[in-house]
Amino acid sequence: MQILVIGATGYAGRRVSSALARAGHTVLGLSRDPDGHAARDLTAHEVTVVAGDFSEPETWRGHLTGTDAVVHLLMDMSDPVGADQRLFAELTAVQNRDGRRRHLVYTTGISAYGRTGLPLMDETTPGNQESPIGFRFGLEKELAATGLAHTVVRPGFLYGGPATTSMTGQWFAAAEAKAPVFYGDTTKRWSWIHVDDLAEAYVRILDNPAAVDGEVFVVADDQSLTTLDMQRVAVRAAGYTGEITLDSAAAGGIMQMAADQDELVTSAKAHRLLNWRPRHPSFTDAPELHYRAWKIATTN
Repeated sequence: MQILVIGATGYAGRRVSSALARAGHTVLGLSRDPDGHAARDLTAHEVTVVAGDFSEPETWRGHLTGTDAVVHLLMDMSDPVGADQRLFAELTAVQNRDGRRRHLVYTTGISAYGRTGLPLMDETTPGNQESPIGFRFGLEKELAATGLAHTVVRPGFLYGGPATTSMTGQWFAAAEAKAPVFYGDTTKRWSWIHVDDLAEAYVRILDNPAAVDGEVFVVADDQSLTTLDMQRVAVRAAGYTGEITLDSAAAGGIMQMAADQDELVTSAKAHRLLNWRPRHPSFTDAPELHYRAWKIATTN
C-alpha cells in the first residue's frame, strides 16, 4: 500500500512513518523542508520524503495520485478548521476524478473532549462544545458526512523518544532551567501513550483499513496518576529537586486551558477490534530513560 503521511517530520509523524515503512508499505512523508534533519532521518528509515506545505494544497495535491491511504497527523494552528476541510475536499475531488477510494486516518486527540465530568471516557462520549479545541470533534463529523473512507484516532498525551512536542519534553526543559511550572487544576489526571505504541495503532489500522472504515479509536495506556505527580517524576528524572511553581491554566496558553480537567479514557475498543495494547505501561516506569532520550535528541 502507498501511504501519504501529512505531518511526517513531526514528533508523532516520524515514528508513525517509520513504523509503516517497517510494516512493508511505501510511505511518502510530506515535508516543507525535504533537505532538513527530520527529512533526512525519515529517508534513513526508508520513507520517501516529498515536498509540500499542508497549508497550500497545490503543493501536495499531486502526491495523492497513486496513493491508497493518507495519514493526517498535524493541526495547522494558523487555520485548524479550514486546513482540514480543504484536505477533505481534496480527497473528495481526487476520488471523483479517478474513482479510487483512499483511506484517511484522521488524528484528533482526547483534549477535544473538554470538561465532561465523567471519570472515564471512550469513543461514544460526546465532547463539550465549550472546549477550546472542541471544534476537532466537529471536524470528525464533517469527515463522516463526506462519505470518504476513514478511521479516526484520538491519542492520549504522548511521551517517549525525542518528546519534541510532548508535555514531558516541556517538563524536562523547565527542570533544566530550574523553573518548572504546573498549570491549572492540581488534581487533574490525563491518559498517556508512548509514541511507538501510537505508531503501532496506525500500523494495525492500515493492515486492513476496510475493516475499520468509519470507526473511531481512543488509544492510551491504563495509568491514572495525577498530572502533577507525573510532572514531579519528570523533573526529578531531569535532576531538579526543588518545588514546582503552581499557576493558572490561562497562564500556560490555549493548550493548557484545553486540557485543564480530567482526561482519562479507555482503549477497550482498540483492544477488541485492533488487537492493540500498549507495550509501554507508563511514563513513570522508566522516567530516566525518557529523559536521556529527550536530552540526546535536543543536543543533536
